[in-house]
This record gives sequence, structure tokens and C-alpha cells, in this order.
Amino acid sequence: MTMNFASRWQTFRAAPHRMMFFGGVTQSLLAIAWWLSELLSRYAGFFPAPAITVPPYAAHAFLMIYGFFPFFIFGFLMTAAPNWVNGAKVEARFYVPAFLLMAAGIGLFYVGLYSGNDWLIGAVALYLAGMLTGWFALFKIVMESPHADKRHAYVVILVFLVGGLGAAAYLVWLASDQPLFLTLAISGGLWFFLLPIFVSVTHRMLPFFSSTALRDYPLHRPYWALFALLAGMYAHGVMEIAGAASWLWVVDLPMMAVAFHLSWRWGFHRCFEVRLVAVLHIAFLWLGIALALYSLQSLARLTGYAVLGMAPLHALAIGYFSSMAIAMVTRVTLGHAGRPLVADGYTWALFLGFQGTAITRIAGDLPFVPTADAVHFYLLAACLWLVSFLLWARKYLPIYLRPRVDGRPG
Repeated sequence: MTMNFASRWQTFRAAPHRMMFFGGVTQSLLAIAWWLSELLSRYAGFFPAPAITVPPYAAHAFLMIYGFFPFFIFGFLMTAAPNWVNGAKVEARFYVPAFLLMAAGIGLFYVGLYSGNDWLIGAVALYLAGMLTGWFALFKIVMESPHADKRHAYVVILVFLVGGLGAAAYLVWLASDQPLFLTLAISGGLWFFLLPIFVSVTHRMLPFFSSTALRDYPLHRPYWALFALLAGMYAHGVMEIAGAASWLWVVDLPMMAVAFHLSWRWGFHRCFEVRLVAVLHIAFLWLGIALALYSLQSLARLTGYAVLGMAPLHALAIGYFSSMAIAMVTRVTLGHAGRPLVADGYTWALFLGFQGTAITRIAGDLPFVPTADAVHFYLLAACLWLVSFLLWARKYLPIYLRPRVDGRPG
């Protein structure tokens, strides 16, 4: 029994993507299961809502921005970024404590929601320590590499540090109760951290993955588009924090145009030739859709109307971030398990079904849906999320605990 556990532990810690993806998949279930319980109790009234330490939206924001996606981002970057710069592999002495601290912090965060603010402060501090440990490992590899072109690597390293500052802002909010720090943690976490990371990784990897799977595929990776999007994201975030929501269309419309341009140049019309490529292109298309919704919402506010609610945010967070996480993580998991790079019928159906999660959540905030009925869309979207990720976990989670099928290390 001890030997079996030791063997599984050695397999689990054999590569950073195993630990980090395991944490991400687990959090994809726990974070939304917790939010579903909040929706059922606090918003739908199915049972009495328990008292919690912080407002539900603040807990939900932390769990989604910092407690879910960074596991996947670390798992991907710790695998891919060394290859981008021809650098050394991330050492276990960095990624193992990074994972353990992050996992412990998130576990304690759930406890702190019902046990008091001091528990939450300790939880976020633990999580932040793990996040910075992982960041230092990547920073060390990128800075020590002599590679000539490290633009993507520099961007993600800098942006991940900004993400650490966002988590630190949440920690300061817990300690001080100053609302500005919560705003910085949420808006900054979205526009200064997650979106720049996802777009930078997409810009680097989507054309590359497409070129390895599609015949006669021209590798198109324009840096003007990447830096135009990055500038727009940070401008949007600053304007949102400053309360200039009516003028966000000034930056969102150009970003939308760039996003749709990239979808076209990257060959969305061809992507369905290979399912494992198609999932990446479908996920990226959501970025243009989300920015279109943000633009429409901002223009409506300029004329005195409030429309769409949280629909643009969920087009971005569920449509783009979550779909891209499923797409990228599936590909890396298959490739680094020594399995064929093929999205089978199960995975394809699961991914397409997950798109219903984004559509349902967006529909709940559309103007034709009565306010009293919106919660039903929220509940259905949460249930669709859980079913999709449960099915995904059922297929892919055990892979992180098993040796590669080709017998190679890692």
C-alpha cells in the first residue's frame, strides 16, 4: 500500500502539468459547485443561505480569477515556456511547493468563507506564496535563456507578476476592507492578468498548433496585433476602474476588430478539418464576440440605457477563457501522456456541449429575459458547467496519476 502510494506520488510529481492541471480540473468542479450552492440558497431560496465572511460575489470572483485559471496557466506555461526560449525545464523544487501552497491556500479559502476573515487572510497569503514561487521558477528560466526572441515569454512573465499584485490587492482588501483594493483585484485580475495571459498564449500557440495539423497552413503571428490587443486590455481596465464605463467602446471596438481579423487570418473556416484544432479556434472566436458585447453595452450606456448586465463578462470568462482552457489542456494532456493527438467523439461532444454553458449564462442577462427569470438561466448554466467538467474530469483526470503510455519520462 505504501509503495503504491509512493509510486503514484512519483508519477504525479513527475511533471508540472500533472500537478497543476489536476488542481485546475479539481477547482473547475469545486468553485462552481460552491457557486451553485450560493445560487440555490441565496438567490433562488431553495434552502437557507449560510452566513459567509465576505460578499458572495467577492468570493466567486477570487475563486474564478485566482483560484481556478492560474492552475491551468501554470501547468501550460511550465510545460511550454521553456520550449519557447530553449531554456531549462522547470525544476520540481519549484513547481511542487508552488502547487502545494496554492492548493493549501484554496482549500483554506473555502474554510475561511465560513470560519472568519483571519482564515481568509491566511488562505490568500498561502496561495500568493505558491503563485510567486511558480512565477519565480518561470522568471528564472526565461531570464537565463540566451534565446534571441523572448517576446511572448517576457509578456507572460510580466503579466503573471501583475496577477500576483492582483492577488495581493485582494489580500489587502481582506485586511483593510477598502473597496478600491477589491476593485483592483477583480478588474485588474481580469484585464491586467487573465486576458493578457490568454491572448499571449493564444497568439503564440494557436497558429503553431494549426500549422502542425493542417496542410499548407501559413504560420501567421503578427506582433502588431498582439501588442494592439495588450494596449487595449490595459486601457479598458484603467477606464473600468476609473468609472468610465460609457467610453469603453473606444478601446473595445478596435480590439474586437483585431480579434475577428485574427480569427479570419488564422483560418477559422478551415479549422474543422481537425477537431483538436477546431476547439482552439472556436474558443478564440469568443474573444471577438465578448468584445462586441462589451462595445454594445458601453454604447448603450452612453445613450442612457443599461443593457446586457454580466453577459459580456461571461462571454469572456466562460466562452473564451474556459473553452480555451479545455482546448489547450486537452491537447497538452494528450501529447504529454504519449497519447494520439486526436479529439475523439467524446471530447468533441463535451466541448460543443460546454458552449451551451456560455450561451445559457449570456442569455440570462439579455433584455428580453424578465429579471425574475434570470436566476433560472444562471442555475442552468452552473449545472451545464458542472456536467461538462465532470465528464471532462472523468476522462482526463486519471491520466495525471498514470505513467505515460509510451514509457517516456514526464
